[in-house]
Amino acid sequence: MPIKVSIIEDDDWIRENLASQLRHTGGFLCAGSYRSAEEGLDQIPRHLPDVVLMDINLPKMNGIECVRQLKALVPGVQILMLTVYEDSDKIFNSLLAGASGYLLKRTPQAEILQAIADVYRGNSPMTGHIARKVVQYFNQRGRAETEIDKLSKREREVLEHLAQGIPYKEIADVLSLSIDTVRIHIKGIYSKLHVHSRGEAVAKLLHK
Repeated sequence: MPIKVSIIEDDDWIRENLASQLRHTGGFLCAGSYRSAEEGLDQIPRHLPDVVLMDINLPKMNGIECVRQLKALVPGVQILMLTVYEDSDKIFNSLLAGASGYLLKRTPQAEILQAIADVYRGNSPMTGHIARKVVQYFNQRGRAETEIDKLSKREREVLEHLAQGIPYKEIADVLSLSIDTVRIHIKGIYSKLHVHSRGEAVAKLLHK
């Protein structure tokens, strides 16, 4: 089955170029393209894409707030932020809202498609700089009793690696586990944290 992708981008040229790219590449399907957050929030729950490409700097409602509302409406959708510049604060806040990674708009087309496929498989495309910011934020948080404390030691280790944007296979290698065992731990994490996606689980860790 092709990966269904929706686009929320107010720049007509970028939006149509991305949509055309998806339509003409095997393994992908453009499930819809929208000029605004409001239009996307209205239409995306009806079409249920696998991945959404989301502009950060949208008119009226911005992309960060749109991520927050969209994840509440469609918890299982994976969201990649689109940005012109690597604004670490905006990207970081997008991840806290539930996004799974981000792309610079100048990224070559082949790399955009690869990033979509990666996030669909559970990975989180982000630079080391942003990943470090995520880890630093976690390290600065207090130790108050939260749902996170319900996790086993191994589940906690897996979640901390997820927060750094590390792919499942690399987590398995680092923790000397099979990838199937990693997936079992992730299912346990989702169940204990009452979430449905990697982004939501990481957001709970970061808000601890």
